[in-house]
Amino acid sequence: MKKAFVTGWPIKHSKSPMLHGFWLKQYGIKGSYEAKGVEPENFEQFLKDLPTSEFVGGNVTIPHKEAAFANVDQLDEAAKAIGAVNTLWLEDGKLCGGNTDAYGFSANMDQFAPEWREGKKAIVLGAGGAARAIIYAVLEAGFKEVHIVNRTLERAENLATLFGANCKAHPWDGLQDLLSQTDFIVNTTSIGMAGSDASMMPDLSTLPKSAIVTDIVYTPLETPFLKSANALGLKTVDGLGMLLHQAVPGFEKWFGLRPEVTDELRDYILGLSS
Repeated sequence: MKKAFVTGWPIKHSKSPMLHGFWLKQYGIKGSYEAKGVEPENFEQFLKDLPTSEFVGGNVTIPHKEAAFANVDQLDEAAKAIGAVNTLWLEDGKLCGGNTDAYGFSANMDQFAPEWREGKKAIVLGAGGAARAIIYAVLEAGFKEVHIVNRTLERAENLATLFGANCKAHPWDGLQDLLSQTDFIVNTTSIGMAGSDASMMPDLSTLPKSAIVTDIVYTPLETPFLKSANALGLKTVDGLGMLLHQAVPGFEKWFGLRPEVTDELRDYILGLSS
């Protein structure tokens, strides 16, 4: 029986065991997927032990993604570009690391708003680890301009430098001037959520009516950012599909079958949150 895992610290909040468990049951696969909490100081040893463990691979979440990137034998192209690993698997005795966050993001957009790929100018709000995967995905989709907007300009500038000439960095107070020329805007921050600075919420009314708006947060499903866009009649895509789609490549590597992201799966995961 093949066994896989998700590891982070803490890990109890993860929906990955339910997600992969759903697929294992749906496809009648004799396998298991479990949550394994590993403290940061023990993570490097955990990786070293994997090739001789009972596991065929697994997922990596906060705070271990960068440490996984630094300690695997082989990286896929997405992981190299993003600088973080969220998926592990064994190949010829070597521990391999990949990043499926960008794939998950793009697959979610392709499912609910395939016209997003026709855009030329995008805004990414935030400059943290999640933003790196989104910028990679947006550039891979063919966008000619990606404007990174962040409270700390230096962090946005570092990302713009990392991803090249098509990326430009802006301070938060420069956001309003960008909106009227934007085809696609992605929020990777906590703006509008409980405890965040209410003054940070942008006025989206100057976005073109054809603009597409998305948020990578999926709890709540309609974030304050998406609620603001919906009130203006703009096309929006929630972040749940990114979670579901990013899980597909790993499941295929570990269990040998490529699962489908269905409405039934989406409803099941949503039901866990209600």
